[in-house]
Amino acid sequence: RRNECPPHIFAIAEGAYQGMMNSGCNQSILITGESGAGKTENTKKVISYFATICSSGKRKEGEASLEDKIVQTNPVLEAWGNAKTVRNDNSSRFGKFIRIHFNASGKLSGADMVVYLLEKSRLTYQQPLERCYHSFYNIMSDQVPDLKEKCLLSNDIMDYWYVSQGKITVPSIDDKEDMMFADQAFDVLGFTPDEKYEVYKNTACMMHMGNMTKDFVPVGKEEQAEIKNDNNAVKVAALAGIDVEWMINYFCKPKLKVGTEWVSKGSTCSNAANSVAGIARAIYERTFRIVVDKCNDTLIDPTMKKVQYIGVLDIAGFEIFDYNGFEQICINYVNEKLQQFFNQHMFTLEQEEYVREGLDWANVDFGMDLQKCIDMFEKPMGLLAVFEEESLFPKATDATFCEKLHTNLLGKWPNFAKPNPRPDPDAHFAVIHYAATVSYNLTGWLEKNKDPLNDTIVEMIKNGSNALMVQCFADHPGQPIEAPKDDGGRKKKGGGKTVSSYFKGQLDDLMTTLYKTEPHFIRCVVPNTHKIPGGVEPGLIMHQYQCNGVLAGIAICRKGFPNKMMYPEFKSRYNILAAKLVAKAKNDKAAAGAVLDVIQLDKEKFRLGHTKVFFRAGILGFMEEVREDKIGTVLAWLQSGARGKASRM
Repeated sequence: RRNECPPHIFAIAEGAYQGMMNSGCNQSILITGESGAGKTENTKKVISYFATICSSGKRKEGEASLEDKIVQTNPVLEAWGNAKTVRNDNSSRFGKFIRIHFNASGKLSGADMVVYLLEKSRLTYQQPLERCYHSFYNIMSDQVPDLKEKCLLSNDIMDYWYVSQGKITVPSIDDKEDMMFADQAFDVLGFTPDEKYEVYKNTACMMHMGNMTKDFVPVGKEEQAEIKNDNNAVKVAALAGIDVEWMINYFCKPKLKVGTEWVSKGSTCSNAANSVAGIARAIYERTFRIVVDKCNDTLIDPTMKKVQYIGVLDIAGFEIFDYNGFEQICINYVNEKLQQFFNQHMFTLEQEEYVREGLDWANVDFGMDLQKCIDMFEKPMGLLAVFEEESLFPKATDATFCEKLHTNLLGKWPNFAKPNPRPDPDAHFAVIHYAATVSYNLTGWLEKNKDPLNDTIVEMIKNGSNALMVQCFADHPGQPIEAPKDDGGRKKKGGGKTVSSYFKGQLDDLMTTLYKTEPHFIRCVVPNTHKIPGGVEPGLIMHQYQCNGVLAGIAICRKGFPNKMMYPEFKSRYNILAAKLVAKAKNDKAAAGAVLDVIQLDKEKFRLGHTKVFFRAGILGFMEEVREDKIGTVLAWLQSGARGKASRM
């Protein structure tokens, strides 16, 4: 009777668990919605549900159980990956896919997670009503007594301009309490005190780096950047475990290899400041990834067998703002693919059932509507390919990139259009997504995509004494003094990995995983923008239904036969409509046919399958009315008979 109840988060989780136990298939639960709709809260509910009902019961003395560890990854991820935005005080600025593994008897045997697209631009710039990641304010909250001392921090957050450009406190968040939870969570997850402090130090290092960018002063005609007051630089170098003199030197004059010679390249103050900002963002993002990897190591119990898993995907839904940039196009591209997955799943299943039941039904392909838009992104010389090519082209600018997009895509792809001047008059192009047409502004995309790092500094950090930072940059080539001997060919300089290609690789892996699972969908909807309980803004809600594909789903249901009923159930409920014929019928299918003939229902409105009756949308309501009328006439007949008998007595 679960289908008769209103939808509930635990019912979906239970459905996924039962599906896994009964069919042996891996399951996935896709939770999407706008910022502030409650995706992360629902993800927590799903995970704690599994942790509670499937607990393995095994625990060593003095060690946290697996269930506790799985639930405890949350405070850490929230501190380092969530921030206050205009619409949501605790907004996850990254997407995550968490797989919860079960053994053959359905008990928990571990978990792991993958994170997508941490928003790095927030680290060095926040809008007036927003705030940077919670971790900075948590560290400044004095919850851990000797922390500020170890991180060389002052007592005032306003001293650090990187993290105080917007709001610095949020009424609904108690930074002290959050810091306590995060600190305890690190212990539960098995971080040693040293590892824990290194995470804090890397976070604080970024705050000092912001101040260091203000210390560069131009010298001489060339406006060569130099640092006169090195107080901030000393703190940065101490936290990064490197030599301060060399660090300042290499930020101001990075080394380059020209032919076989090493030369120092001068840089202006803005170049030097950008170079510091790039390293600061890289340190934060890589520290976040390492914290996630470390959590994964803790959550996998090697002694237990992993037979199946249930994956939970918590990722931002489709976004349309007044200004849409690089982050938005990435998120909207993911949603385009997830929506195609939703359509294919929902309608493929539906249509397979029609075929199984022997209905004459021509298959309709609903996934194809989105394919054009996805092809425009992915095909050779499509949007991503042009973007990638321009990012690696040394003289490319925003203008050449825009011109190249229009040349290659406008007119050739129906989903690529000219921008709408409202709300952003400077937008460069528009994409017609399944949900709406979005105008994008590509200012600064090429830089964001290349995300350049100062190789000389990276090389210093790799040889420094901060173990966690060394680990952060382990996969970065740095700037080896001797070129590594490789297969005789010329080595391509740098990682060659742009943000978009890394992200596309991650997305392809995710889609491959999802297509191998049985999906369940949870759509979260924001009822109003003012965070008022019970407040409803119809326009806002309808817009979200359009964006998250609910309306598309309804359209498909209307084309098919959304209401189905098993023959025995149909017979017991509606035999009153043609009792004599039902009694004579050879089998349940014939009985159902007889009932539908008697009430003269249009042949187009229903189909008789092998085991079920199928109805078009809204016909079951009509059947109920006919049944009630019949019951009414029977009762009237009965009453008139009884009254006539009573009055004649």
